[in-house]
Amino acid sequence: MYREASIRWNVQQERDPTFLGTVQDVSGSTIRGILDEGTLSGLTFIEGHGYRIGQIGAFIRIPLGYTDLFGIVSQVGAGAAPERMADSLPYGERWITIQLAGQARRGAAFERGIAQYPTIGDRIHIVTEQDLFRIYGHENNLSYARVGTLASSTSIPALVEVNKLITRHSVVVGATGSGKSTTVAGLIGTLAHPDRYPSARILMFDVHGEYASALKDNASLFRVGANSHSGENDLFVPYWALNFDEFISVAVGGMEDPSCRTAFSDKILELKRRAHLEKPIPGIEIDQITVDTPIPFDIRDLWWDFHTETRARHFADGRPQSRDTWALELDDSGQPVQSGDKNKIIPPRFRPLKDEKNDPEKI
Repeated sequence: MYREASIRWNVQQERDPTFLGTVQDVSGSTIRGILDEGTLSGLTFIEGHGYRIGQIGAFIRIPLGYTDLFGIVSQVGAGAAPERMADSLPYGERWITIQLAGQARRGAAFERGIAQYPTIGDRIHIVTEQDLFRIYGHENNLSYARVGTLASSTSIPALVEVNKLITRHSVVVGATGSGKSTTVAGLIGTLAHPDRYPSARILMFDVHGEYASALKDNASLFRVGANSHSGENDLFVPYWALNFDEFISVAVGGMEDPSCRTAFSDKILELKRRAHLEKPIPGIEIDQITVDTPIPFDIRDLWWDFHTETRARHFADGRPQSRDTWALELDDSGQPVQSGDKNKIIPPRFRPLKDEKNDPEKI
C-alpha cells in the first residue's frame, strides 16, 4: 500500500509541469531548496508560455495549505548549498537560494510579508502567468498605472499603485541610456490620460527640455522667452512665490543694508500673515509662516505702507501719528490735491515741510 501511494505521488510530481524541487533549509525569509532530478534548468513551457527555471530573478511558489508563499531566486548552483553539505551532496550544483517576498491566500490578492514559513520537504513550484496576475494585479484597475511589462512575462503589465506613488517621494535611477526619461514620460503620460484619469493635474519642471515632445498631446508648455510659433506659452512666476532674496533682487535690485533688509523682511512676513488670516490656506498654521513661505499677498500693500511711512508729513498737534494726522497738500477749495490710491499706484501728495513757530498747521 505504501509503495503504491509513493508511486502515485511520484507520478503526480512528474505530471505537474510547475514542480521544481523541495525545501531543504529555512533561515527566516531565506530558504534553500534543491531542484528535483527530473527538473531541467533553463526554459520550460507551460500552456504555451515560457518560464525560466533555476535562474537568478525567477519567481517561485510554495503552497502551504490554503496559502501560497512567493519568492525570488537569488542564488543558484553549488554556492547555494549549505557549506557543511556541499561536498557530500551528489547534486550540489542543483541547489537554489530563495528570498521570500510575500504570500496570498487561495483566491485572494498578494500581500507583502510572511506570516508563516515553509518546512523541510515542502514543494517548490514555478510561478505561472496566472500567479503573476495575483501578484501584480490587473491593468483595468484604476488604482494602478502601467509603466511597462514584466521581463519574466511580457504579457503581464508592470504596474505601480497610483495613490502611493503620488503621496510619497519617488526616484527613478539607472545608468545613462537605460531608459529613465522614457519610463518617466510613459508614467506621466498614463497618469495624465484624459480618459483614464480625467481629473489629473500634473506640474512638471522640465529643466532640460526632455519631455515636451513626448507629452505634447496632453500638456501645455510654459517657458521663459517662449516661442509662440511652436505652441509655447510665456512662463510668469508670481512674486509671492519667490523666496526673500529673489524677491528683493527683482523688486528693488538688491539691498545690502542689514537694517533695511530686516525692515523689508518684517513687512513681508506681516503681509503674508495678514493675508493668511483673511483667507486661510488649509494645512498651514500662522506660526509656521516665514518670509519665504509662498503665500499670496498684495504687493501694493508693501509699496503703500513703505511709501507712507517714509514720506508722510503729519501735523504736529500732539496726537499719535496716523493717517488722520496726514498733512496732505490742499487746493484752493481746501480739498486734497492727491490723496493717493493704492490700487492704482498713485502716491498721496503731502505738504512741504513747515516748522514755523506758533503756526497751527506746523508739520
